[in-house]
Amino acid sequence: MRAGFCFLVAIFYFAAVLIATVYLRASNDRITYKLCRYKVEQNWLKQKLWQKQLEVEKLLNPASVSRTVTAQRDSS
Repeated sequence: MRAGFCFLVAIFYFAAVLIATVYLRASNDRITYKLCRYKVEQNWLKQKLWQKQLEVEKLLNPASVSRTVTAQRDSS
């Protein structure tokens, strides 16, 4: 009777460990996906801001835009 109870506790313990492992792995995948999504969104917003900055510079001083674009191209 005692051995059967110990076996049953061991089975429940392993089941709990496996469930916790699956939960942590799924959480890690969700966090990684969100991180990648936020990085993509951040890069998209940076590009959009850069385009808006170029539009403003073009309105203020068209000659400075060509210097900025040339400098960006040379540094890449």
